[in-house]
Amino acid sequence: MSLHPIFAALRKHKSGVILITLQIAFTLAIVCNALFIIGKRIDNVGRPTGLEESDLFLVSQQWVGAPSGDEPKGAKILENMQLEDLATLRNLPDVAGVTPINSLPLYPSAWSGSVGGRPGNGSIEVPDASIARVTYYFVDDKALDVLGAKLVDGQFFHAQDVMSLQARAQSRPSAAVITRSLQEKLFPGQSAVGKPIYIDGATLPVLVTGVVDRLQGPGWATDFAWNSVILPVRRASSFTRYAVRAKPGRIEAAMKAVPSALYATNPMRVLTDESIKSFADIRASAYEEDIGMAIVMSVVCVIMLAVTTAGIVGLTSFWVGQRYRQIGVRRALGARKIDILRYFQVENLAISIGGACLGIVLAFALNILLMHYFDLDRMPLSWVVVGVAIVLLLG
Repeated sequence: MSLHPIFAALRKHKSGVILITLQIAFTLAIVCNALFIIGKRIDNVGRPTGLEESDLFLVSQQWVGAPSGDEPKGAKILENMQLEDLATLRNLPDVAGVTPINSLPLYPSAWSGSVGGRPGNGSIEVPDASIARVTYYFVDDKALDVLGAKLVDGQFFHAQDVMSLQARAQSRPSAAVITRSLQEKLFPGQSAVGKPIYIDGATLPVLVTGVVDRLQGPGWATDFAWNSVILPVRRASSFTRYAVRAKPGRIEAAMKAVPSALYATNPMRVLTDESIKSFADIRASAYEEDIGMAIVMSVVCVIMLAVTTAGIVGLTSFWVGQRYRQIGVRRALGARKIDILRYFQVENLAISIGGACLGIVLAFALNILLMHYFDLDRMPLSWVVVGVAIVLLLG
């Protein structure tokens, strides 16, 4: 098929060609970046936390009228109350294991700080490549089994390693387990086991006894999501959290049994409807914004593609209506129906290719703007290829 008649016909309808070309270009630019954002959000939602997530839930509670943990006497009373709670929960028939914990991965409330590989360089206020921002998890010796984290080097804590600290105590435990990501940050290419780390600018070391594959931080910790430090500590505080692993398939029964069991142990406490959360609910809540954004961007893509499709269909229908006589002449000269159809399809394809070429430039320009103002990553070429394929298919 000769392209000369097609381009000659398009030159007679410059305004329509320019408008539909611009529409295709803008659609391609928006769709490519929207698909890229959707992909990033879906990747975030699908990231493994390092936990065995099924049958895991979190209990948050606060004692009423409890002593302050700032003094040794009050701290000892709080420690005993916490140990009573742990014994109660571990004796429930549907519970497989319990550990005291300050937070869980993806939970919005978390302890964060910084860790360095040399004495006194654990403060993030001091620029140093060997300093990393981290999330702290305070647990006991049962935590590895309860959380389901995978130990890849060294060993986890023993019962004698676990210490009870006053609420505002400045002392540090002597041992720590860190994540593989933090190991690579502090000791590139080396094992961290047996090496000291320094917490929050301290001069006294904490010895690394083990390394877990991964343990994610809170949902907001985007720049240090995988840098976690697990410490053998029970905090003496009137507010406590317990990570509970239910027996397989018994999480609902275990969660239901917790309030009455804890109230029977000590009724002077506060437990609300939000006090007991399955990890599935914690994950859903943490990624609610990502899922919402993915849905919104998907709707935007569908609307943009629908409008562009309607524009192409409308313009083609108009041109067909304007060319009845031309079509009749071609048919009289022997052109088949498929020839006429192919003519208009090639014409649409030519317009779509022009719009796609302009759209590729606009797509990368829009991505640069998003990188500058919204801290978005650079868009891979593959997303542009997908966008071009979509608009050409529409054409």
